[in-house]
Amino acid sequence: MKLRLTKNKRKVLFFFFSLFFLSLGLLLIFETRKETELSESRLPPALAEERTTHSPVKTEKLVVPRGKTITEILINYGFSPSQVIEVREKVKSVYDLARIRAGQELRLFNQDGAYFKLELELDSERYLEIDLTGDQPEARIKPYPFENKLVLVEGLIEDSLISAVNEAGEQDILALMLVDIFAWDIDFYLDLRKGDSFRLLVEKKYLNGQFSRYGRILGAFFLNAGTLFEAFRFEYPDSDRFDYFDSNGNSLRREFLKSPLRYARISSRFSSNRLHPVRKIYRPHYGVDYAAPVGTPVQATASGVVTYAGWNGDAGRMVRIRHNNFYETMYLHLRAFASDISKGVRVQGGQEIGYVGSSGDSTGPHLDYRLIYHGKYVNPVSWRFQPADPLPEGYLPEFFLRVKVIKSLLLFPLGFI
Repeated sequence: MKLRLTKNKRKVLFFFFSLFFLSLGLLLIFETRKETELSESRLPPALAEERTTHSPVKTEKLVVPRGKTITEILINYGFSPSQVIEVREKVKSVYDLARIRAGQELRLFNQDGAYFKLELELDSERYLEIDLTGDQPEARIKPYPFENKLVLVEGLIEDSLISAVNEAGEQDILALMLVDIFAWDIDFYLDLRKGDSFRLLVEKKYLNGQFSRYGRILGAFFLNAGTLFEAFRFEYPDSDRFDYFDSNGNSLRREFLKSPLRYARISSRFSSNRLHPVRKIYRPHYGVDYAAPVGTPVQATASGVVTYAGWNGDAGRMVRIRHNNFYETMYLHLRAFASDISKGVRVQGGQEIGYVGSSGDSTGPHLDYRLIYHGKYVNPVSWRFQPADPLPEGYLPEFFLRVKVIKSLLLFPLGFI
């Protein structure tokens, strides 16, 4: 699907294109300053000058091994037990080094045979810095100095969304981010068609000139079976909350996600009279079977409270969740439960609750997903769910302005493919 743009329309798009990037540039400058908080060296001037004029700084990196404590690690690098105790005690108010876990990266900075700084990776956004140059260790949590770039990505579906995203030069995770946005309207195995297409505007974060990860998807188009779906991100002022809406301010969310798995093939459908693959008799099958590899994450399709998490005979390991408006969902034949899933726990829609397996009465790895409404099984695939509330009116003027700018970029310069 191509858009032919008149000369006037191109001028309008160019205007919004320029306006947006000017605004975005100012925004990213502000956010980069806020995120990096690059500070001047806290070393005394004489010591700082000495370090720049003598031997170079050596950086040693290690990934924390399983079962190792910070004490064991630092002693192995020449720290005395008393030095380690001092570091742990002085840093504890900022970060408890007893919480160090396997897989974290620890960086040690050495000059003239002495360590003057430590850095511990906390997550993809932040790290702990420990300054050892003063009378006593000092610590603070700092954000990584990312450089943000806004990128337009488009693709055409030939066989799968991940393949199309890879063909566009991007990583698998971007496809999963797109799935999360449109998962309320599109089942990305059942509904996807060859010839479907997408276009999205995403932030890419770079660290030291190297791509690190994706940031926010500001807006996206997805053309599925001839129907155009839109998504525009809106962040609520004075809070960390955000959501995606169409251009009219209607929420993309529904009461339930269309699928409990991001990618899976339906191997057996809802039926009142199905031949049981193990017992070889005809009986109702009140769920939808999704074939997927063992260990594939299973997500709750809506927020609710876990009413059962355990072994349930032929169903094997099963999770049952009670939702609002007289709904319940069931997830059968799991290999294992997510670490925090147990009876009485409240979960959010999209939260990981378990992993695909073949427990119970099962011929192979799959998830049997069931939906109950007012105590009766209903077909999860064909059931019509109600949308979430639209964006409150007070936010609409700001939202419409953002939509106008982002949509002009999504269409620029050749239109949605």
